[in-house]
Amino acid sequence: MTSPGTAHTARTFPAERDTTVSLRCAGRTVGRYTYRPELPDRLSPRPYLHPLTTLGGTPVTAFMPDDHGHHLGVSMAVPDVDGRNFWGGRTYVPGQGPTELDNHGVQTHRGWLLRDPDGFVEELSWRADGRELLRERRTVAVRLFADDCWALDFTSAITNASGRELSIGSPATNGRPGAGYGGFFWRTPAAAGQARVFTADADGEDGVHGRTADWLALSGAGWTLVFAGATGDTRADPWFVRTAEYAGVGSSLAWAHRLPIGQGETVTRRIATAVADGRLGRDEAASLVHRLTEGGV
Repeated sequence: MTSPGTAHTARTFPAERDTTVSLRCAGRTVGRYTYRPELPDRLSPRPYLHPLTTLGGTPVTAFMPDDHGHHLGVSMAVPDVDGRNFWGGRTYVPGQGPTELDNHGVQTHRGWLLRDPDGFVEELSWRADGRELLRERRTVAVRLFADDCWALDFTSAITNASGRELSIGSPATNGRPGAGYGGFFWRTPAAAGQARVFTADADGEDGVHGRTADWLALSGAGWTLVFAGATGDTRADPWFVRTAEYAGVGSSLAWAHRLPIGQGETVTRRIATAVADGRLGRDEAASLVHRLTEGGV
């Protein structure tokens, strides 16, 4: 994918008539990105990647599963932006627990800076209560690793456009221990208890959840995902991991403390993910990490 120059401005392609973009790798369609979703307000409508598959055609994303209807494949989902919910579902209220509130925001597609079969650069607006809180530049690209492995590179640069300082939080920062989710999140189709998760030196949900690691692997029936933080700030964020209740991985922006963003300031995170056929072991997963994070896409 050709990198966009700084002189580009967001635009809408004249031929654009639908609400999705297909992603192709080595001549094969490996995913679809829905950038103008039609979703209920309580799901915090936002663009998402689904379905994504391995090169062999095995699904690696789940969309609106019965256990968590607000899990939308792969998305940027944040439960607390200045008190507004961009995650979907209930909001954790101190002293009250998860509660249905009328506080859902929406991520709105503004235009493309670049759109190719192997990726795109998009501008989005995060809005709630009729006003813009954040402006985002999102870069998504795919590349081939091998006959049985491709990589998804996802960069989110979020700028505070509210006109004042705001902060990002999570249920954990609001009093729910261990629930520091919010940021890049990937929900997989694995059944509860079916997935295996590991890092370079730890295994299992209890061993990796809430901890930092340069990379983390999650495998299910016939597939493996290897997630790697591609910047120092991203590697400093703890991983949010579930395998017992369901299978999903996220990179947490506000694990234990709220993340302040001054007016006009930008927070950037980049996650590169290898999508492989088969169940990889630790050595096989580790061998992919350097290739995932070297250079750009």
